[in-house]
Amino acid sequence: MIVVDTSVWVDYFNGRETPQVVRLDALLGERILIIGDLILAELLQGFADERDARRALNLLQALDQVQMVGGDVAVESARLYRLLRRKGVTIRKTMDMLIGTFCLLNDHELLHADRDFDVLARHAGLRVHQA
Repeated sequence: MIVVDTSVWVDYFNGRETPQVVRLDALLGERILIIGDLILAELLQGFADERDARRALNLLQALDQVQMVGGDVAVESARLYRLLRRKGVTIRKTMDMLIGTFCLLNDHELLHADRDFDVLARHAGLRVHQA
């Protein structure tokens, strides 16, 4: 299964034609895509217009929606963050640590356009879905 990060959805809904958006278009209806609660919240916060937010939500409801953070993910995310810091690597956003850790623990690929996830791929083995 593939988790699609907020960074890709933002470009998708803004009509940008990035390699990740092109890949997302190809995956829609062909593969099982996951939208996590964290990603859903992050994405919907960005819409200025309620009508646009509702339209996006209607589209996203066709995807598998999952809860990304519980105690196990939170604890493992913090442990992994500390491990990376000891190696001299810093992930800039807690949200990215949580999403990346969820993917790691569940062996999901991640389609993204955010450099924090490239760091997690290099140093923690996060599986990135190539655009």
